[in-house]
Amino acid sequence: MEPFFNELFDYNFHCNKKLIEKCLALNNVPPYISRLFCHILNAHHIWNARILQKPSDFQVWQEHDLKDWADIHYENQRSSFEIISNADNFDRRIDYENSEGRLSTNTLQDILFHIINHSTNHRGQIAVDFRVQGEHPIGLDYIHYKR
Repeated sequence: MEPFFNELFDYNFHCNKKLIEKCLALNNVPPYISRLFCHILNAHHIWNARILQKPSDFQVWQEHDLKDWADIHYENQRSSFEIISNADNFDRRIDYENSEGRLSTNTLQDILFHIINHSTNHRGQIAVDFRVQGEHPIGLDYIHYKR
């Protein structure tokens, strides 16, 4: 499982980095795109904190300055790679409280896959909004990344 998740998080890192670069090149990032990308960063941070059984200092919909996105993204990825490399059992169950205060339990592999899937989902929404704004979205398909 470790190589599989390392590859997925490499892909996630690549996609988010490209998206940050595109936003940095814009004169003004559309609010919806900024809000969704900050949500991607926040959720990744929150899930890492849940896995590590640490408090998170991020809120689900907290906004961040564009100039801080790359640092937050890098730290999220670094933390995820550390989690993956130290995992002795990807079926280990993680108990956590969700954003609505409900207690839940999921396996480490389910949570790690969720981080990737959640990010991909919202990057798709961002791509649609780029089109609405008259911008060409970035091609971030996994198979293109693998080529």
